[in-house]
Amino acid sequence: MALRTPSPGSNAAAPSPATAISGRAEALLRRLEWKVLRRLDGLLQGDYRTLMRGAGIDLADLREYQAHDDVRHIDWNVTARQGQPHVRVFTEDREMAAWFLLDLSPSVDFGSGERAKCELVAEFTTVLARLLTRHGNRVGALLYGQGVDTVIPTGSGRRHVLRLLHALQGRPVLAEGRPTQLKDLLDAAAGLARRRSTVFVVSDFISEPGWEKALARLAQRHEVVAVRVLDPLELELPDLGLITLRDAETGEQLLVDTHDKGFRQRFASIAAEREAQLHEGLAQAGVDTLELATDGDLVDALVRFIEMRRRRARLSGASLPSHLRSVNTQPEPAA
Repeated sequence: MALRTPSPGSNAAAPSPATAISGRAEALLRRLEWKVLRRLDGLLQGDYRTLMRGAGIDLADLREYQAHDDVRHIDWNVTARQGQPHVRVFTEDREMAAWFLLDLSPSVDFGSGERAKCELVAEFTTVLARLLTRHGNRVGALLYGQGVDTVIPTGSGRRHVLRLLHALQGRPVLAEGRPTQLKDLLDAAAGLARRRSTVFVVSDFISEPGWEKALARLAQRHEVVAVRVLDPLELELPDLGLITLRDAETGEQLLVDTHDKGFRQRFASIAAEREAQLHEGLAQAGVDTLELATDGDLVDALVRFIEMRRRRARLSGASLPSHLRSVNTQPEPAA
């Protein structure tokens, strides 16, 4: 049978949208594997254990509390009976599940430079998912647009990472007009992830209030990392003259004069106040925070974060509860 070559104008030669998205997903994954994962392997020498801490569900033993132990494993009933802090020791699962809670609301589409926040979300998620599945772990995702609209169950392997990336790249542009309710995404994850997991909350945290308590509840059961994506223009405006600012959530537009130094200072002051409130909310929730900027280097940010967790794990007494910390830090009597 002779094979017919389609003419340049033939519809048979045009790839379908799904095929085009699959091609872009494969190309991005290859690029990240070559440029990002190889660098991480060289810098960290394959030690990624601090990315996924946490214990399994099987209680193996009880023992006295030590300085490096997780305070969430303290058995307060045994502690009260024995008069000394005791912790529950679990058999650790070799395979852990990780969930990516991805805020893909309209504000995440913003980017003042070569890369938008949504592109940074896709790159981070792809790198971490490939990294974790490559070491035998399972990853899943919840996607939030104007609500939680997509759930990707946990799976492993490169094909599963491509499925996740395909879902990110194939999403339609969202209409404006509905503020983000990050609390809905966190509550949905709490109901879905029953077994203890590592949870990456990837968002710009531009949301209606109320997400702080939901994040704290999630952190009581899971190992939670808040991955905050931001653009430098959200913190400080340069002198660009008359420009139109548009609210990515509601679509409201405002003409401003950035040549006005007083306006730029007020903008920076409001941004700094919001930054302080955001960091306070994350600290009160008891989660680690990884900040990624659209003009920053993803590898550098990941290495700094992992090194921070390594150093903290080595610090003696860093995990002691407040009512025991004073006992541990009292000075030694003079010889």
